[in-house]
Amino acid sequence: MTLSPYTYVTLSMRPESAPHVGVSFYTPRLKVRAGLLLSNPRPYLEFSSHEAAVHISTTGAGPVTDADLAVAREIFNAAARYLADCECLHAEQANKDATADTTGPAA
Repeated sequence: MTLSPYTYVTLSMRPESAPHVGVSFYTPRLKVRAGLLLSNPRPYLEFSSHEAAVHISTTGAGPVTDADLAVAREIFNAAARYLADCECLHAEQANKDATADTTGPAA
């Protein structure tokens, strides 16, 4: 079963607990961008679709800290892993499709 593309956003709130927001993007319309805000110099990273957006910036929207650098490295490493996994699965799927095309329909 293949689902249609979608963006899923949840908000969970419990008494005496911090709210929890979850955002899941399952859409080819995802836009990712990064830059530097010039009005108050700080880097940002944004993931957005028509339905939701996630913005990531420095701690307290202030100067870059050692913790901010650590988080940026984690994001970079996770993105590299995501890319590698996508490339691997894409290649496997292409090979599977090519094999199915040459062998014909399954009996």
